[in-house]
Amino acid sequence: MQRDASFLRAWSADPGTGHDDEDGVDAGLLRFRTLWISDLHLGTPGCQATALLDFLKRTECDTLFLVGDIIDGWQLRRQWYWPHAHNDVVQKLLRKARKGTRVIFIPGNHDEFARRYLNHNFGGIDVADEWMHETADGRQLWVTHGDLFDGVIQCARWLAHLGDSLYEFTLRLNRHLNSLRARMGLPYWSLSKYLKLKVKRAVSYVGDFEAALAREARKRGAQGVVCGHIHHAELRDIDGILYANDGDWVESLTALAEHADGRLEIIHWAAHMDVAGRRAAAISVTQLSQ
Repeated sequence: MQRDASFLRAWSADPGTGHDDEDGVDAGLLRFRTLWISDLHLGTPGCQATALLDFLKRTECDTLFLVGDIIDGWQLRRQWYWPHAHNDVVQKLLRKARKGTRVIFIPGNHDEFARRYLNHNFGGIDVADEWMHETADGRQLWVTHGDLFDGVIQCARWLAHLGDSLYEFTLRLNRHLNSLRARMGLPYWSLSKYLKLKVKRAVSYVGDFEAALAREARKRGAQGVVCGHIHHAELRDIDGILYANDGDWVESLTALAEHADGRLEIIHWAAHMDVAGRRAAAISVTQLSQ
């Protein structure tokens, strides 16, 4: 009960009571029509909350999509982990909603508990199962987390939980590695992403996932699909369907952005952070995980 109360306070607290007391200085603020972020995994040591807060403070949009796995219910059930930086992320999202940004939350498999609250609004954030978004240039984009098209999640849930534990181990190694790289002034590097691109079976899994979502988008009459889930940012054409994956905030530090004219772009936030910011983010994550 105490854990549940702490979690609920994070979402119900007045956004003015947290450490996130800035409203964003206009100088250097990046403005977009729409932003998509997913796989934040709040509630885990792997969540790069410092970098995420930097992104949220320095960007502005009309509509912000939270495309699933925002809160990691799987991890929180195993072990409670909720540092203040994760509260700050939640409060920043609530503040954006209260200041006029339309925030749409589409739950994923790690925060599937939120699917009980579809079509509800919490603190100005709409909860939806999926969404059809129209870009400024008239394209219809189907927005979904993507776990319903993952055969491992649907057919071998125990294997998905095992893989999640192994993934957490890989991330622990990666955090220590990047703490060292940050101290040396080197850019962020993802061990897990490297393995995904090098292991043949992982490459095949990613390809099958992307193709399945593109086929489903075509069936729905959409010109494209926006998803998350596999922590692999991508923006490409698959048989005439635009496939867009916004990546994650555990490894990639990426978002999908729509410009005022409808043009889509993957933002690699590590490239926008200065050396001091990267060092602070890496050291913060390493200290929290110890």
